[in-house]
Amino acid sequence: MTNEMKTAIEINDITKSYGSLKALDGVSLSVGEGELFGLIGPDGAGKSTLYSILATLMKPDNGKATELGLDTAIDYRKLRLKIGYMPERFSLYQDMTVMENLRFFASLFGVHIEDTYDLIAPIFTQLKKFPDRMAGKLSGGMKQKLALCCALIHRPEILLLDEPTTGVDAVSRSEFWDILRGLREKGMTIMVSTSYMDEASLCERIAILNKGRILSTGTPESLVAGLKGTIYNAISKDMFGLLSALREEPGVANCYTFGATLHLSAGPDFNAEDTEKLLHKKGIGDARIYPATATIEDLFIQLTK
Repeated sequence: MTNEMKTAIEINDITKSYGSLKALDGVSLSVGEGELFGLIGPDGAGKSTLYSILATLMKPDNGKATELGLDTAIDYRKLRLKIGYMPERFSLYQDMTVMENLRFFASLFGVHIEDTYDLIAPIFTQLKKFPDRMAGKLSGGMKQKLALCCALIHRPEILLLDEPTTGVDAVSRSEFWDILRGLREKGMTIMVSTSYMDEASLCERIAILNKGRILSTGTPESLVAGLKGTIYNAISKDMFGLLSALREEPGVANCYTFGATLHLSAGPDFNAEDTEKLLHKKGIGDARIYPATATIEDLFIQLTK
């Protein structure tokens, strides 16, 4: 976050446990006003627990979180009028229609749909084709849009989105991020969590969370640039044999499956051509190693190794 940017969300040394399970372990981070911030991590990392605290639904065991200068544990009544929250699970009333859900949430916040329609209009475009359809009968992408409309109905200053693109198709995911960029351009502070590593590049800054701890924070570009070593692709018809052989090579720091190829990280002394020759001698005659473009997923694997 730049020095000029005001802080919208401040999280200081938060811990939260469920019995013997420590879901959050000393989490600290800041989100600036008007920033599109990503919380990146796998299932079970602690993302939803942190969002429950930020949404004023849960108190931390230790530490403190403030939003817009208000304490989430003390000023929760005031905060609920200033934040919009979209939980991971679809939480709207499935036996109510699209319009009934919208009117219900508008009434909770004491607003009229007409007064906030300009904010949700770009999102509501597809939903208005079937206003009387039950929410439970909507497709995954349409449920996602309806939930976002309900989270925005009172014009919140901060929007908290917990894994909003989980379980929706690629087209809906792309459309959703376009919507978020539009909201960001209007000055809204957005904090979105995801387990999709490729979505990290769509955020201005990110924090990588794993097993309740923040591993790294920064812009996606700066974090990837800080990767240790060089990343290579490796392919062969015998991918398992190639994986096993590369993991035995002294110049290879790590090797793992990455889509249809393998990714390996290696130091400055690694020579791809010489390694290919060694692999050919071991019976993997079609092995090919060539430079790869590093990603947030490569960084995550390196940080959690």
